[in-house]
Formats: sequence, C-alpha cells, structure tokens
Amino acid sequence: MRKIPFSVQILLGLVLGVALGFLARSADLSWLTSTLHTVGSLFVQLLKLAVPPLVFTAIVVSVVSLRGVANAARLALKTLLWFGATALISVSIGIGLGLLTNPGKGVTLDLGSAAPPKNTGSWTDFLTGIVPTNPVGAFVEGNVLQIVFLALVVGAAALLVGDAAEPFVALNRSLLEIVQKALWWVIRLAPIGTLGLIGNAVASYGWDLLAPLAKFTTAVYVGCAIVLFVVYPLVLVLAGRLNPVRFFAGAWPAIELAFVSRSSVGTMPVTQRSVERLGVPREYASFAVPFGATTKMDGCAAIYPALAAIFVAQVFGVHLGITDYLLIAFVSVVGSAATAGLTGAIVMLTLTLSTLGLPLAGAGLLLAIDPILDMVRTATNVAGQALVPTVVAAREGTLDRAAYESAGRRDLTDPEPAATTRTERPEQLDPVPA
Repeated sequence: MRKIPFSVQILLGLVLGVALGFLARSADLSWLTSTLHTVGSLFVQLLKLAVPPLVFTAIVVSVVSLRGVANAARLALKTLLWFGATALISVSIGIGLGLLTNPGKGVTLDLGSAAPPKNTGSWTDFLTGIVPTNPVGAFVEGNVLQIVFLALVVGAAALLVGDAAEPFVALNRSLLEIVQKALWWVIRLAPIGTLGLIGNAVASYGWDLLAPLAKFTTAVYVGCAIVLFVVYPLVLVLAGRLNPVRFFAGAWPAIELAFVSRSSVGTMPVTQRSVERLGVPREYASFAVPFGATTKMDGCAAIYPALAAIFVAQVFGVHLGITDYLLIAFVSVVGSAATAGLTGAIVMLTLTLSTLGLPLAGAGLLLAIDPILDMVRTATNVAGQALVPTVVAAREGTLDRAAYESAGRRDLTDPEPAATTRTERPEQLDPVPA
C-alpha cells in the first residue's frame, strides 16, 4: 500500500478533528470534548519536553562546528536584520488594514466587564527574558530564549577552549542524536495530535464567539494571509531568487502543525526539520530556528498588536495620530523579544497598549476569541521563522538548492540522507566568493 505523505496525514487529522469537534459541540458530548483536549494537550507536552535538550545540544554542537566566531556573528546579524525587515512590513500591513477596515467602529461591548490580563509585558522583560537567574530554571521552565543564550555562551567557550573541550562536545553530539531520534517518534504522532487540538478548539469555542468581533477577526486573518501568501513569496523571489511554491511545499507541515497547536516553541522541532529539508545548513538552522521561535512573531507581535491597538482605541474613543502609529511599528519590530519569557500575543498587546497609553483593559475584550485568532497568528509566525533562515542561506550561498527544489517531493518523516549531514559538510557555511 502506498505510503500517505506526512502533510496529508496532518490534513486528514485536521479534517477529522473539525468533524469530531462539531459533533461534540452540537450533541453536547462532554466526554468527547475532554478526550480531544487530553489528546491534543499530551501531544504538545511531548513536543515541548524535547525542546530544551534539543535546543541546547544543537546550538552547542553548531557553534563549536563553526570555523570562526566572526562567521557566526555575521549570520546572526543578517538574521536579525531580516527579522526586523519582515516585521516592519508585517506591522505596516496591520496598520494599513486597521485604517482601512476600522475594526472598532460600531462595535458595542460591555466595557465595564473588561479587565487587564494577568500577564502583561514591559520593556524590562527584554533583559530578564534573555538572561536566566539560574541555568537549571531555564530548562525547568522551558524558556527557549534563555536556553539559546546559555547554549551560545557554552558553545563559544568550548570553541575557544579547543581540544580540552572535545569530550564535552562529543557528549553533546551523542545527546543530540538521541534526542532527535526520540523526537521523531513524537513527530509521527502529529496527525493524532492535530485531531485532538483542532477538535478541542472547535468543541470548546465554536464559531458563535466571532459574531460581535467579526470585522476584527476577518482583518486579522486577511492580514496574516497577505503576509503569508504575498509578502513572503515576494521576499523569496526578490531576495533569495527562490521558487515560493517549493518553499511552501517544504515548510507546510510546520505551518499546519503551528495552526492547530498554537505554539511556535512546540512546533519548533518540525520547523527546524523543514528548514533543513529546504537546504539550510544544520549549524545555522539550529541557531536561527530556536532564536526565531522566541523573537520572530510576525503574526503575534506585528499584525495582531497593530490591528488590536487600533480596535481598542476606536472602542474607547481614543484618537491615534501619526506618532502613535510609528510607536506601534517600533514596538512590533523591537519589542517582540521583550515577551520572550512570557506566553501569548496578549502580552505583546499589553506592551503595545501601555506604550501608546491606551487602557490595558482593552486587551480583555479580545480574550474570548484569542484561541481562534492564535491559530492563524502562530501559522504566520512559524512561516516567517522558516523563511528568514532560508533567505539568509540563499544570499550567503550556503543553501543546498537541489535539496530546496526537491523538499516538497520528500516526506518530512523520511530519514535524512547521510550525505546531507552538516557535520560532514562544514564547508557549506563558507560564503560563495563574489
């Protein structure tokens, strides 16, 4: 019997999950809703369980395998620049849609029941979100950005120590292989996890919650769709000279899983595998993808806060001027890292609202539909997290274009060919001479 491709398995899980979710909601089957919730939650927990050791060992091994810190610094700088550039484009689209659609005009809500969310963002969270109070806490809490920081420091130190650090590096290489093998046992369960996650979302929330905020919800989905299917393809073509269809074919399993799991960190292992299958060198992908999973959030930190800030201002009758829109853009491009150690786009929204002087209680108005919005936001986030490493590698001349062209024709769960292991091809990190 012919094998069903992994992306098709996820799609089938999504369709069946929607059907079971509607059944559970329409027939009021609480046991089915509970079962779907348990299946989805267990899958996300299994994914997140592998993230801390995967991120740490992959980055340590990657940094040590680089030929020089200058090369790593250049790649990191270019990655950050592309993160910022695409975020600026995304927030501009969010502001433009907000001005065009006026999502808060004519909306009647009970403002007295609105309350600020429990978690709020601040600029001081930027530093506290990067540097851990203790190394053990970063792993216990699953704070990916702090783990990236620790791994970069340890990897750089091991690189400078030289031969004396080789036993430690060998241990990390061995642990990395073990974690990756165990992780892909979990990844193969993604269709079942998708069924549970999307089924629980439909059963718990349905679509009736969207009625009072239909214009705002539509604007968020349209904004994310423009970034996904217009902006990103243009970046691929103009900056990387790459075929967008091949990119989406290779990255689609990660985008699908992000949509249903609503977790960039939980999707990160699939994102990294997809990026490597697109031809990005593993040493670079193992840095860029974990870093992007905590700071590259075009959906949660650019499109959504821009639209939501305009919505809140209109609902509360506050006029926004040109300076306010510039502040929204600044917060979106620079401030997303301030939410690295926290959870959800609501934190990024409170940071935006507090910077503009808008009432934080406005964020509470959107909590009811946040899970539905978070699906498309996270899918956009993950697509951007896969896009930037691919474009940077293409511009550096390190992208395996043959792998890129064939990514969509190879199943994500197939074993990686031995010839493409990056430890055997360190020369791929050298830029092509001009």
